[in-house]
Amino acid sequence: MADDENSNDTEVLDEEPRSILLGLISQLRKGMDLHRVTLPTFVLEPRSMLERITDFMSHPELILNVPKEEDPVNRFVNVVRYYLSGWHIKPKGVKKPYNPVLGERFRARWQFADNTEALFVSEQVSHHPPISAYYYVSPENNIIIVGDIRPKSKFLGNSAATLMQGESKIIFTNRPGEVYRIAMPNVYARGILFGRMVLELGDNSTVRCEKNDLICELEFRTKGFFTGAYNSIYGKIKRESTGESLYEITGKWSDIMYIKDLRTGHKEVLFNVHESKIYPKIVAPEEEQEENESRRLWSKVTSALIGRNLDLATEEKTLIEDKQRNEAKLREAEGIDWRPRYFFCENDEYNFKLTHISKDPQTAKNQIESFIFSSNSPPGFHSPNGPHHHNHDD
Repeated sequence: MADDENSNDTEVLDEEPRSILLGLISQLRKGMDLHRVTLPTFVLEPRSMLERITDFMSHPELILNVPKEEDPVNRFVNVVRYYLSGWHIKPKGVKKPYNPVLGERFRARWQFADNTEALFVSEQVSHHPPISAYYYVSPENNIIIVGDIRPKSKFLGNSAATLMQGESKIIFTNRPGEVYRIAMPNVYARGILFGRMVLELGDNSTVRCEKNDLICELEFRTKGFFTGAYNSIYGKIKRESTGESLYEITGKWSDIMYIKDLRTGHKEVLFNVHESKIYPKIVAPEEEQEENESRRLWSKVTSALIGRNLDLATEEKTLIEDKQRNEAKLREAEGIDWRPRYFFCENDEYNFKLTHISKDPQTAKNQIESFIFSSNSPPGFHSPNGPHHHNHDD
């Protein structure tokens, strides 16, 4: 692909940001963990990682009716389409969302044409290592999406990699035992030292439904130095027990993806980015949010970044990070144990704390809505002698 065709993906840095980045890079060693490195603000996307997760909920029309679909193979194909539809939403060049602080949360809802709704909460449940847990639910549509993201950043010379550990599960509540487990690809920032800066997805990703014996093995292909194209994808949907290939997926996750039925040879569009519309989420105005909700917490950094005042953005970001460090020291000194507000950890998997949910969709929605959006939900601080809950130590 020619460079000019790809202008939405690449960014050429001005002299000053490039020299700041080179100064930072001169202190790094190859293979070093970048999480504890404070990145300069010009590489920041003006929103939190906790909000970035909702990009995967941008096309609800692709999933809302899937639980009603009778054919398990069609359900699986639709889940794969829905998952792949979330990657195209990204800023130009190499931009990284804010690293959420411990206890930070993001809450949102979506209202659909048939008067049904989806509710969402994400929370930073651990700071070292960074773990963001999330829960998306639409009881009337029998859908739950729950999981966590555990990004590990590594410096690789002229690029930096974010290894996207953690798992996402899509659950259809009207189909007991049917769980779709999704493992993410890795994210690469290329061209840090020289050339154009570009963000790429690379390596492998899987979607697996054990109950229906189906797996989709996806390869996100990074552009070779002289060959290849940006953002290409290749995958196969198979019967896991026999290895029989049913469908082939090709194309670009930032453009058009195709699916081919390997039994009939029929090929069609799986998802076309250019014909898609991002479904708007509803988020409370900042003044109605709690102090540690993402948009309110980072609002001064965001407005400074949008106004291109990088010095002010750095100043405000440092204030937030210093406050987090001071709070952690205080908790340690007072023997206070921090626990998430919305999630608990069991067998290294984060689950939504509200477990006794009604089978009646309307009642369930009311219960969950009250738990997520009530400002009276218990805060995440417990004396070690208090009632014990599942915990992930920070």
